[in-house]
Amino acid sequence: MKPPSFEKLHATASLLAVLTIIYNFAEGLISIWFGIADETLTLFAFGVDSYIEVISAVGVWHMLRRLRNAADDEDRDAFERRALRITGASFYVLAVGLAVTATWNIYTGHEPDTTVWGIIIGAVSIVCMWLLVHYKKRTGNALNSKAILADAACSRVCMLLSLVLLLASVGYELTGIGILDSLGTLAIAWLSVNEGKEAFQKAKGLSCCCHGAC
Repeated sequence: MKPPSFEKLHATASLLAVLTIIYNFAEGLISIWFGIADETLTLFAFGVDSYIEVISAVGVWHMLRRLRNAADDEDRDAFERRALRITGASFYVLAVGLAVTATWNIYTGHEPDTTVWGIIIGAVSIVCMWLLVHYKKRTGNALNSKAILADAACSRVCMLLSLVLLLASVGYELTGIGILDSLGTLAIAWLSVNEGKEAFQKAKGLSCCCHGAC
């Protein structure tokens, strides 16, 4: 019989996965809404990225439920591999769309109405992602779980995306230079390509995870 500490730690890991799903869903909805309303492409891109992260987080949640009953087997099952492939394809589609739109915005000289909401959402997201990374790492180390530590590394990438949003938004509010919004979008597109590549690699069973952070 597994010790109570094991059950408690896995319950914590599952709770963190559920919180990640809920947070990313709410963050995506708010970011897309204000991204469209304020015509800020970086915020809109950040919101779409959050919804793709929801797909990935659902796969992680499913994996944790399975590992709770088979802690010695961290190989991915068919559902998890499918979720990773969908995640990877979504990131590639997002990257292409963002690159094309950002290039068009640079060409036309488009400027957002405001990026205040980008500042607020970016700052809140950095704090929330930092907390998720901290507790996921602590739980993963306690369970000696590569899967949970990989999830923590991916949350760290989300924190980097939040930083991109914050810097692009602050930069525009301080300078009024519209190209900063497009440059922030291109940075998110670049990170999305890397996330897509790594999702496909993980689906194939390779050990890569989130820019090698784990």
